[in-house]
Amino acid sequence: MRKHYIDNIRWITVALVLVYHVFYLFNHAGVLGGVAALEGAKCADALLYFLYPWFMVLLFLVAGISTRYSLNHRTAKQFIRGRAVKLLVPSTLGLFVYQWISGYFNLKIGGGLPYIPTLMRYPVFVISGIGPLWFIQMLFLFSLLMVAVRKLDRSDRLWSVCGKMTLPALLLLVLPIWGAAQILNLPVLIVYRFGIYFFAFLLGYFVLSHEAVICRLEKAKIPLGISAVLLGVLYTLYYFGSDYTSAACLQSFFTNLYLWIAVLAVLGCAKAWLDFQSAFTSYMSKASFGWYILHYPILLAVCYVLVHAFSLPAAAVYLIALAAEFALTAATFEILKRIPIVRFWVLGIQK
Repeated sequence: MRKHYIDNIRWITVALVLVYHVFYLFNHAGVLGGVAALEGAKCADALLYFLYPWFMVLLFLVAGISTRYSLNHRTAKQFIRGRAVKLLVPSTLGLFVYQWISGYFNLKIGGGLPYIPTLMRYPVFVISGIGPLWFIQMLFLFSLLMVAVRKLDRSDRLWSVCGKMTLPALLLLVLPIWGAAQILNLPVLIVYRFGIYFFAFLLGYFVLSHEAVICRLEKAKIPLGISAVLLGVLYTLYYFGSDYTSAACLQSFFTNLYLWIAVLAVLGCAKAWLDFQSAFTSYMSKASFGWYILHYPILLAVCYVLVHAFSLPAAAVYLIALAAEFALTAATFEILKRIPIVRFWVLGIQK
């Protein structure tokens, strides 16, 4: 039976990623990669602090849940082949066809373009065009690892034991979450946080793929939701103005407490209020992955033009960037998914 609340969590979180990237490109926190820090809009950074600790952890956790459901109905070979088409192809071949645009704007915004010989520019654009595709690269790796881990637990003994977790036990998982945040973090490419993201993926597969566990979170949705909002406000106030992507921030116990309570709150509230399907949610469930892949080059181009070709108030820049990002991403997805070869290379869609 399809878990509609899982589908809805996924596409809503992807929508939040699109919103986050608009605010990120104009951040005042000193996080590298932005287009410009808009004067008088520093307070808009609050959204970055509120979202960043937990929304990618949530996506990996939901991916772990979906992996459990998928492997229940597919052989390991079928699963790996499907993951390769959907994840590996767009994050490799797609760089040469579409994502190089991100590399171009990254270098243009950063001022490095004039220093690159003309013949070397396209390869450099490709290499530096990965952008948000780091997520699907890591997801493909975790999918391969999960097939191996599954062979170690052929009898599903660990999965069965995890299904008995009570709410206090679920809350105490903040301790291993905090521990996972300390390990396997790349020093320069800070988005590649293998420790915490793989642990979240495993928790999705072994723990939160149990409907009984989700029902326990559903019963506690109100206190979990209130706690998550309060922690989010306190977290934002405490770290506001500092680099929220720094190791000191991401590896603190406060950060990991907030992110874990937020993740549990989203799951509990989604089970209670988002377990439905409509024509709109059905479309978004199918389109959101493509939107994730396509949005960043579009957004970089829009924000670059808004900053360098116009003199607009900060509020107008944010609103126009958001509207243009969603509209152009949706239109680009509808166009590219109809072009046979391109849709395979860029979106991982075979038919």
